[in-house]
Amino acid sequence: MLFEQVRSLIFIIGLTLVSGIGDSRGFIHASKMWRSEALILSELGKSALGFSIGIGSYWLAAKYLNELGVLSPEIQTLVWFGVTMVGVAFISGKFLQWQTIDQIIAAVVLLGIAWLLFRTC
Repeated sequence: MLFEQVRSLIFIIGLTLVSGIGDSRGFIHASKMWRSEALILSELGKSALGFSIGIGSYWLAAKYLNELGVLSPEIQTLVWFGVTMVGVAFISGKFLQWQTIDQIIAAVVLLGIAWLLFRTC
């Protein structure tokens, strides 16, 4: 029983990371797909690929979350949201350019997400 739970937890972590990174890429490329009112098809394709990877791996992560008894869509979404936000901040390369106060606020928001996860699980 414990082995199955550990296996599910490892799959959840891995799939959530893939989901968040995929969706992060989707968001980053979506922000670049319209320039001067023209659609840039390569950015559209990259965005669609990122979102496809993101949602596919999220659906698989939801399977393993359900196996562990995490049925709440709020908790499942909080986990995804945290990973996706961190992914956008770091993959875009702009997080280190933020002012220190903004970096601190971002850390506090992530701690808030962790708090909600801890309190609602």
